[in-house]
Amino acid sequence: MNRKRTALLASLVATPLLVGGFVFQERATADGARLFGQVLDLVSSRFVDTVDTGALYEKAARGLVGQLQDPYSELMSPSQLRSFNSNTGGRYGGLGMSIEEQQGKGITVAKVFHNTPAERAGIREGDVIALVDTVSTRGWTSKKTADALTGTPGTKVTVGFARPGVAAPIKIEFTRAVIKVPAVPYEITFDGKVGYIPLDQFNENATSELTESVRRLQNAGAHGIVLDLRNNPGGFLDQALSISNLFLKQGQEIASVRGRNTEPQMYFAREKPAAPDVPLVILTNQYTASASEIVAGALQDHDRAVIVGNTSFGKGLVQTLFNLDGGWALKMTTAKWYTPSGRSIQKERKLMPDGQFVEVHPDSLESDSARKSRPQFKSDAGRVVYGGGAVTPDLLVQADTLTTAEQDFRKAMAPKSQEYYVALYDLGYELKSQVKPDFVVKPEWRNEFLDRLEKAGVKVDRKQWDAATSLVDRDIELRVARAAFGDSTVRRRTLDDDPQLKKAIEIIQKGGSQKDLFALVASRPQR
Repeated sequence: MNRKRTALLASLVATPLLVGGFVFQERATADGARLFGQVLDLVSSRFVDTVDTGALYEKAARGLVGQLQDPYSELMSPSQLRSFNSNTGGRYGGLGMSIEEQQGKGITVAKVFHNTPAERAGIREGDVIALVDTVSTRGWTSKKTADALTGTPGTKVTVGFARPGVAAPIKIEFTRAVIKVPAVPYEITFDGKVGYIPLDQFNENATSELTESVRRLQNAGAHGIVLDLRNNPGGFLDQALSISNLFLKQGQEIASVRGRNTEPQMYFAREKPAAPDVPLVILTNQYTASASEIVAGALQDHDRAVIVGNTSFGKGLVQTLFNLDGGWALKMTTAKWYTPSGRSIQKERKLMPDGQFVEVHPDSLESDSARKSRPQFKSDAGRVVYGGGAVTPDLLVQADTLTTAEQDFRKAMAPKSQEYYVALYDLGYELKSQVKPDFVVKPEWRNEFLDRLEKAGVKVDRKQWDAATSLVDRDIELRVARAAFGDSTVRRRTLDDDPQLKKAIEIIQKGGSQKDLFALVASRPQR
């Protein structure tokens, strides 16, 4: 009887505390709403300049989303939503080039894709987009420029390009076309035994292209494969899942999503794998992100692939699109990705005063001492895999770096980078018909390149130039090789400058099975 009475008293005592908690929460909400209303009224009625009430609400909403300090959450206007939908899931047209922002230069063409309007018009890497239709692009971001260039296939857009040696912008009217950039640009073998596949993106064709590449390599006699996910920013989730399924057994978990007030969502391999046993190494670096990390994390946890290179980017957030009234939408981060062992992919970052998000612990994923202090998880076979965000390689191999003299030369050329790359492009284009696949850069090519730079108004310090001869020759070599034979030849010729790929090939050459690859990695020091 006393025990029952005590329990009853305890429940009675607790009830006012709970009720008080709800009262406090409701009061805080009411106070916040009252504060917002008072500020809105005062700004609307007393601010020195007249401000449209609708614009005030929009600014307040954008401010709220901005205060989340999440680079992936965004309030989208109706026009922004239409652009987002067309670029992520719809049929859209473009010109066939990738662009980037270069400080002091503007929006620069970084790459021109084969058999596209841009290539047919003679656009070159290094050209600067100066005008879109009649509007100057000064101060534009690469996103704003891309939005202006893309649109419905068959529509037209006029673009003005600035090019060294040409006084006025080169104006070209383009007809937008459906651009299909391959996810797998090529596949090759090294020594006839090791297959190499670069996967550039997770677009709608990524799984089918990768499947065909794996089959061709196996039919050609490759007994192991290097899957290169370096610089792969991700893409469609379904492609990440199906690509993981190429190598994982039916029923194995690929990833899970966990958010607030929702049940975890699990993703599993549902099909029979196309390559369940082929020895596999995956290359990652600091630009391997999102869908790439889902694949790398799943295959690492299931001991299906050895990860070699640098720690990945750490983009493990899930965004949900909420449609709002009036054609608006809120794209908001609602959950996080986790690998099968339970590791969060998301790397902690903080907002800096300049608006950039930087890692809270930038060295923690590359330092052995710091790595040991991070949460540890176990793979299927009991190997230690590290949490704390991103995917940490099983074998850390640093990328090749420039010498001090080469770095000094790059810095000296930076203000004239457009002139440098256009002169290089022109030289490569003119030499492409004169070379064979095993060509060697000739001193006279280097001298011709220097003459072209000086004619373009680039002042070259001869001492710096001579100290960076190897770098200049490498630039010429790669430009000529790409113009004459394509990216696959460039990859073969750059092998000696790619310690990460060299190490991956070496591991596969020495190991006959996936288990052998892990044994080889376990016996090697991190470097």
